Amino acid sequence: MGTSFVCPRCGNADLRYIGYKKGKPYCRRCISFNGESVIRKEGCPHPVVLDLAYRLSEEQNALSNRIVENFKNGIDTLVYAVCGSGKTEISYAVMAYAMSRGMKVAFALPRRDVVIELFFRLRDAFPGQRVIAVYGGHTSQLEGDLIVLTTHQLFRYPNYFDLLVMDEIDAFPFKGNEVLQSFYRRALRGHCLMMSATPSKAVVKEFRQPGKEMLTLHTRFHKHPIPVPKTVIKQGLLQTLFLIQKLRQYQKEGRQCFVFVPSVDLSESLFRRLTPFLKGGDYVSSKKADRDGTIQRFKEGKTRFLITTAVMERGITVKGLQVIVYHADDAIYDAAALIQIAGRAGRKADAPDGDVLFLGEKKTRAMEEAENEIRYCNTFLQKMLQKD
Repeated sequence: MGTSFVCPRCGNADLRYIGYKKGKPYCRRCISFNGESVIRKEGCPHPVVLDLAYRLSEEQNALSNRIVENFKNGIDTLVYAVCGSGKTEISYAVMAYAMSRGMKVAFALPRRDVVIELFFRLRDAFPGQRVIAVYGGHTSQLEGDLIVLTTHQLFRYPNYFDLLVMDEIDAFPFKGNEVLQSFYRRALRGHCLMMSATPSKAVVKEFRQPGKEMLTLHTRFHKHPIPVPKTVIKQGLLQTLFLIQKLRQYQKEGRQCFVFVPSVDLSESLFRRLTPFLKGGDYVSSKKADRDGTIQRFKEGKTRFLITTAVMERGITVKGLQVIVYHADDAIYDAAALIQIAGRAGRKADAPDGDVLFLGEKKTRAMEEAENEIRYCNTFLQKMLQKD
């Protein structure tokens, strides 16, 4: 049998992941990705209307214009922007530019929930364009002016996109996944716009090379500081007692709260432990049935606290939200994850504050690094306000 087989879908050439059936090689790495590939058809230039609900700030507008110029000049861009900076809206102008020239445009994210939410935002922002969403179980329509999709679905689009916007490149399951990263590279025909609040050192290094540029935005769009996490050290059951007291306080104050936990099993078991003491709560994880309904009820204010795994770490904005990380000292939480979680608080202009509590038995290096990074980002706002 030959040893030079390279998977045409994901590029795998590692013999450990190549099998043979009836003498023909196949790839075990991406065998679970079944479905048709989309054949590229050239588009036609057409007018594009961009309907933004609000005006970009001076900093956002400057970055937006720079991204468009980079795209025109064939330069890939990384936007390193804090949670709540409005980096999604910064990408609208370059998407409008590309679509107006009949180019193939996509916005990809690792998680299905965020894809669904972003689809509605982009559909409203580009009312004259055919905006479609593609994710697992939702693949009946595969072609449109703007395709919002999970990174898993990029395998359907080989050598397809003239502009590929990728957000949350540091998030599971895209981060460190060679198959998904290969799908991204093979789908990219033209140039990319990558966005992250916590890019890895490797990604930052990559975008400091010729032909690429990293842009930074360390302030939130509403020009208020990012809430700095506070570490609360409690041993054993005292953590649960503290959590009950805090959630009762928030309920009296009419404030909603996310309680992040490190595992699926703990999300359900903690909810059961809290239920005798607290009403108006729920839990959510990737394994829970009616996950979408649970999230929607929380957004509508019908539940007051939500115990959640990392599924709510990104892509959601709730006014007046408080955040508690239960067992924040668990090894699953690195600094990047804690920064993303902290970024759920204070995202609204009319509610820019909020508690972020790291609750654990000890203070880890990741907790300290997350606090330091957020304080560092807030210094940029202080300098800006001093100039004004």
